[in-house]
Amino acid sequence: MTSIVVFDYGFGNVRSMLRAVDNLGADVSLTSDYRASLQADGLVVPGVGAFAACMEGLKSVNGDRVITDRLRAGRPVLGVCVGEQIMFQMGTEHGDDAEGLGLINGQVTALDADVVPHMGWNTVSAAPGSRLLEGIEDERFYFVHSFAAMGAEDAEQSDIDFAGEQGKITWCDYGRSHFVAAYERGALSATQFHPEKSAQAGARLLRNWMGTFPQQG
Repeated sequence: MTSIVVFDYGFGNVRSMLRAVDNLGADVSLTSDYRASLQADGLVVPGVGAFAACMEGLKSVNGDRVITDRLRAGRPVLGVCVGEQIMFQMGTEHGDDAEGLGLINGQVTALDADVVPHMGWNTVSAAPGSRLLEGIEDERFYFVHSFAAMGAEDAEQSDIDFAGEQGKITWCDYGRSHFVAAYERGALSATQFHPEKSAQAGARLLRNWMGTFPQQG
């Protein structure tokens, strides 16, 4: 059975994610144990709250090491909401800069819109060749956020092999902001929206992600 760990570092809406993955028939667990998180077929990194606090919580349980070690081994990682944002170089909230994991070049900043947070359903512009959004390119997804990355470029990591892939960026528009809704490169996937709250479209996305797992033989 496919095994998925939802990483437990105190910053995530984990119940809905656990339920969504369980509904797909995977063996899902909530843990911050290094070995279990490294060996699972898939790792979900959720995130709710402030960028800096999430990074601090992640590092306190060696989550940064778990993520990078998985990517070095080509093992899939999915970041969701702030779990997506911390994959970037930097986050800026309330005038303070905080370093992210630097797996994607770019900065997370405040949305430019008359009403914030961006809360509710929205369409996205799927990246050509997106694996996550295959078959659901025209569906709507559920967002809850006040910050986002307004751009993304591939980060060159000397110790991580992205299998020669270039990043695929899915975009979304809200207010006056054109922001990154999803990013895919090698074993790294990330979504600003919440697939676990996005009904059938979200379930299909999670199933698509599971379809990227290396086949065990």
